[in-house]
Amino acid sequence: MTAADRAAAGTSEDGLLDGRLRLRQPLTGYRAGSDAVFLAAAVPARADEHVLDAGCGVGAVAACLAYRADHVQVTGIEVQPVLADLARENAARNGLGDRITVETGDIGRPPAAIAAAVFDHVACNPPFYEAGRAQAAHDPGKTAAHIEGDADLTVWLRFCLARLRPGGTLTVVHRTARLADLLAGLADRAGDIIVFPLWPGADRPAKRVLVQATKGGRGPSLLSPGLVLHGPDGRYTAAADDILRHGAALPLKPS
Repeated sequence: MTAADRAAAGTSEDGLLDGRLRLRQPLTGYRAGSDAVFLAAAVPARADEHVLDAGCGVGAVAACLAYRADHVQVTGIEVQPVLADLARENAARNGLGDRITVETGDIGRPPAAIAAAVFDHVACNPPFYEAGRAQAAHDPGKTAAHIEGDADLTVWLRFCLARLRPGGTLTVVHRTARLADLLAGLADRAGDIIVFPLWPGADRPAKRVLVQATKGGRGPSLLSPGLVLHGPDGRYTAAADDILRHGAALPLKPS
């Protein structure tokens, strides 16, 4: 497809992992970026495990995870049919179609293939804003991706945990401002919770946070030192660059 064809179709072709992955995504609406890469890097999936990407969009998290973790299977669920179609196309165009499956459906009424399944891990990048707390975008798809609809954060977390096997992990990327809501939604359902801030700079407050919880875990919560993304010169730090450009893993628990 030429650039003209993509523009006519309302999509662009963009690179992740220093161009190792090529993704088609809408020119308007939600567009995947570094949040997806960090989320995928934080999922502790091993060979032959099965991961659910809840709200997979164009498949950025699924593609980054499948690229990094050989032999891992990823299933995505996406409510917007246009995005689900793009996710399938993106998996195929990156040679990952045999390890990524995408189901079109709502987490409130998941398709049978997901409702009947349990997964080793779940990754989730839910809408960041509560209904009524942010202005709707001109693009309905962007609004759906950024602002909660019928399913609020509690519903998203309940769905994700219900799809996990005992001992499986749920990894979420969200705004730091919603950390209290995240922890409340996990209470009595999961434990061994790790809170991992993504610091824009060493002297700047974190706007994003990764939270990982174990279904049925009984251990205490842990506040990790997190990751500093940019140095004083504004460039990515070596650790952040290794994840964003080379697909390195991001273990959340300090060794």
